[in-house]
Amino acid sequence: MRTERSIFPLVGLGAAAILIFAACSSSATTAPGGSSGAGASGGSSMDALIAAAKAEGNLTTIALPHNWCDYGDMLTGFTAKYGIKINELNPDGGSGDEITAIEANKGSTGPAAPDVIDVGLAFGPQAKAKGDIAPYKVSTWADIPDTAKDADGYWYGDYYGVMAFEVNTAVVKDVPKDWSDLQKAEYKGEIALAGDPTVSNQAISAVWAAGIATGGSLDNAQPGLDFFKQLNTAGNLVPVIGKTATMVSETPIRLAWTYNALSDKDSLAGNPAITVTVPTSGRFGGMYVQAISAFAPHPNAAKLWMEYLYSDAGQNTWLKGYCNPIRYDAMVKAGTVDSAAQAKLPDTTGTVLPTLDQITKATDVITKGWPTEVGASIK
Repeated sequence: MRTERSIFPLVGLGAAAILIFAACSSSATTAPGGSSGAGASGGSSMDALIAAAKAEGNLTTIALPHNWCDYGDMLTGFTAKYGIKINELNPDGGSGDEITAIEANKGSTGPAAPDVIDVGLAFGPQAKAKGDIAPYKVSTWADIPDTAKDADGYWYGDYYGVMAFEVNTAVVKDVPKDWSDLQKAEYKGEIALAGDPTVSNQAISAVWAAGIATGGSLDNAQPGLDFFKQLNTAGNLVPVIGKTATMVSETPIRLAWTYNALSDKDSLAGNPAITVTVPTSGRFGGMYVQAISAFAPHPNAAKLWMEYLYSDAGQNTWLKGYCNPIRYDAMVKAGTVDSAAQAKLPDTTGTVLPTLDQITKATDVITKGWPTEVGASIK
């Protein structure tokens, strides 16, 4: 256990023990002028990649809200560094929407075709199996734990957080401390998910976490559906996607990743006052992964974007946005971690993260069961 905030041991945990899956052994694509294996690992390789990306002149991202992991600074930082314009699609979309956008725009070079995606872990292998993503290994590839990446370079972990309660204390005087508290009558018409649980990894994770706290496990997600059925029947669940704007009055309790909730707290700046609570039980963490579309209109800009994300600057930008970057352990060793950003993360002792197989099974249970068992249409 490290002496820093306890979310950080999850990198070692999440890297060494939690994300267990097999890997194959074909080579990844490389940047222009690069060698096989890692991406733009040398100076000339990076120069060639930068030149090729600038020649394309554009990058299209999807589902990257500016307050999510400080993507606002990430996007502006990339453009400032390389002069490449970014076309942002569907900022509030979920992981499923990102995959759908790739598949709907195969062969298109227009502005609706995403170059890169940032999706929940389960969606990475699915996208690879369907041929939706292309392999590329960034130059810092060796710093990404083997258990947090596809060996062929099709997808790789980027960051993760822990499910939390984001509460507007101007409306909610008695802040819930645990999942069971959410069933209380005093929270009627106040609780919202941060996405549609049929397509959003964040919402799926909230359902699963609630189930773990109320009789379920990493191998049994059904109790999560049972919990939300009760929540919906009682009228506590609000059938809208909870966002920063809705926190003011419509959805004063939002179930979201720590980094999104803490970012909201900063952006609202006390108007209204927000409290972020990691529940005492059912502490559940989720990792997201990056990938490049197999049909990317700007493939070199996409590779350069990945290089930026996995550089020290990119990783510290995520950390500043309350996200736990995947290269954290290597950066601690190298002394390149932003210590001020690190100190702001909450205590998440006891958090569990699922294996890929568990995620796949739970996602199937929740996405299929939500419409019929819970019956709430979240929009």
